[in-house]
Amino acid sequence: MAEEFKLVEEPKKPLSMNPKKFALWLFIITVIMIFAALTSAYIVRQAEGNWLVFDLPIELWVTSGIILLSSATMHWAYIAAKRDELSQVKLALGVTTFLGVAFLIGQVYAWGTLVNHNVFFVGNPSGSFLYVLTGLHGVHLISGIIFLIIVLISTMRYKVHAKN
Repeated sequence: MAEEFKLVEEPKKPLSMNPKKFALWLFIITVIMIFAALTSAYIVRQAEGNWLVFDLPIELWVTSGIILLSSATMHWAYIAAKRDELSQVKLALGVTTFLGVAFLIGQVYAWGTLVNHNVFFVGNPSGSFLYVLTGLHGVHLISGIIFLIIVLISTMRYKVHAKN
């Protein structure tokens, strides 16, 4: 008869996540929201008129290629870490870090080209939006480069491996 009264459900295991992984997801969501808001504001403001039309500097296209290439080298580092190939991880992280710095330098050159073509931060909103978007992206990349350096140091200390 005692078995009839055991209708209590077993407690369910709560959803859990490593706090660092959770913080990373929050950061990613925040960045997506910021860039989505800026893109929306750009589109809305452009529709209002008084918009200076200009060609983007070639440096912005080159840096776009650099950042895409850095995604490939970061994936290379990830795959190498899964295989415990630490020399490959170090090389891939080093190349990714170098590409991130090259991207930032290219952005500075792009800003110089914009100034040479009379597109300034103040004045027409089209230039302002471009400077804000690329500047914010530069700040985002600086945080990524700092993180890459931390991971590279951890790799040098043999703290990065297939299980970590």
